[in-house]
Amino acid sequence: MIILKSPQEIDRMRIPCRIVAEILELLRQEIRPGVASMALNDLAEREARRRGAQPAFKGYSGYPYSLCCSLNEQVVHGMPNNRELIEGDILSIDFGVVYDGYYGDAAITLPLGNVSDSAKRLMEVTEESLYKAISVAIPDNRLFDISHAVQSYVEARGFSVVREFVGHGIGKNLHESPQVPNFGSPGRGVKLKAGMVLAIEPMINERGPDVKVLKDGWTAITCDGGLSAHFEHTVAITEHGPDILTKL
Repeated sequence: MIILKSPQEIDRMRIPCRIVAEILELLRQEIRPGVASMALNDLAEREARRRGAQPAFKGYSGYPYSLCCSLNEQVVHGMPNNRELIEGDILSIDFGVVYDGYYGDAAITLPLGNVSDSAKRLMEVTEESLYKAISVAIPDNRLFDISHAVQSYVEARGFSVVREFVGHGIGKNLHESPQVPNFGSPGRGVKLKAGMVLAIEPMINERGPDVKVLKDGWTAITCDGGLSAHFEHTVAITEHGPDILTKL
């Protein structure tokens, strides 16, 4: 069942979403060669609690950390560690919080110093595809219009869409209906309505689309070793168009 949010509930969601956006911006400023992803995790958790929020991922289905830090060929759900990041890496950071009973969730992919032209282009196209998807998140469109917006934009530029992981509804729960794939034919799926709140999150690979999960049960990587990028916003569908709740 898809849970529609009232304007008042959407306003309540603005607080956790803004907290997520603020902390991701802090992490953007801190990330550089020589920093360990565990230090970023600790900073995010500390800043969330300082704002009166709880990290959304820590303890979720047993996940042990506050951030997901996916490095280079890692697609999603990478675990922070004490390895120092190096020049040329790219790091996807996924972060969520819960505040006053409502969740916010967003992700960015960041370069470590000078990165390859292909990595730059991958990150650009992935982020651009997110905004293409958001632009069609309007009442009376269909769910797969969002999906098609990502897939058509990405594949036309030579990159691949991950199939195994998708976006989702969000509200009083971190994951709600509907699932939001990043691939599919337009004009299909449920009709979009004002009051839906979706976490739209393209996960895009440099080469092929296939992924596998490592023995830790969490970290997903590309099967061919190519890079992967991930961008996400929490978006409310309103009568006046999409409202990006996790954008500063």
